[in-house]
Amino acid sequence: MMILILIISSFVFAQNSQMKASFQNLTKIDNPFELRDPFRAPLMKTNKSESESQASLTQNGVFTNINPIGEIDPKTIKIVGVLVGRDRRAMAKVNGKEDVVILKEGMKIGADQAELKAILPGGIILVEKITNVYGEEEYLETVIPISR
Repeated sequence: MMILILIISSFVFAQNSQMKASFQNLTKIDNPFELRDPFRAPLMKTNKSESESQASLTQNGVFTNINPIGEIDPKTIKIVGVLVGRDRRAMAKVNGKEDVVILKEGMKIGADQAELKAILPGGIILVEKITNVYGEEEYLETVIPISR
C-alpha cells in the first residue's frame, strides 16, 4: 500500500513540474501562478494616519462621529451647549482642541476615569471615585456649568 502511495505521489510531483515548465515556454509572464485573482477587488493602499483616524471613528464596532475624549483633564472642559431630550448630549470645547467634543451620559473622562453621570439643562455632573486619607473609597461630584 505504501509503495502505491509513493508511486502516485511521485507521478503527481512529476506532472506538476512538467506543467510549470510548459507554462514557462508558453508565456512571457514571470511567475504566472503568483498573479492576483482577477475576480477579487484590489487592495486599497491607505496612509497610516488615515487608518488611525478610521480606528478612532469606531466604538464597539460601530462607526460614530463622536470624538473620543480619552485622557483629557476635566479641568480643561468648557461646556458650550446641552441637548436635552430622550438621548441627552452635551457639547464641550477642550483647551488645545479646535473641535467640539460631544459627551453622553456614562462616558469616562480623564486619567481618574470620572464618569459623566448626568446632563442637565444648566451643565453636566461628573462623578469620580477616589480613596481618601483613611483608605476608604469616596465619590466626588463635580458640576461643570454651561459657559461661553
